[in-house]
Amino acid sequence: QVQLAESGGGLVQAGGSLRLSCAASGRTFSSYAMGWFRQAPGKEREFVAAISRDGVTTGIEDSVKGRFTISRDYAKNTLYLQMNSLTPNDPAVYYCAAAYAYRGGYYGTRPGEYPYWGQGTQVTVSS
Repeated sequence: QVQLAESGGGLVQAGGSLRLSCAASGRTFSSYAMGWFRQAPGKEREFVAAISRDGVTTGIEDSVKGRFTISRDYAKNTLYLQMNSLTPNDPAVYYCAAAYAYRGGYYGTRPGEYPYWGQGTQVTVSS
């Protein structure tokens, strides 16, 4: 089992940037595909970005493409989400998630594909 802990959320002005971090512990970080999801009040949890266990393949949701970047640091067992040009559509609780990956290029885009979740970090954008 892998434990996940997000950090880096906060309040930022529209157009600003934040970098979210997700520290992983408990199992071999390099065995897991990792993802970022977000959930705004009254809405379902939605896919934001994901990265394969080998770090070669990434997926980004269309509404954040060109603004958000996902990456992972194997030495630090940490997943990142760099968020630039934040808009009033981006506020939500952001969650990182992990799924054991049997092949290097795999990542999931649906919440049900990830059995392990962090507690979430709040992102707020002021206009």
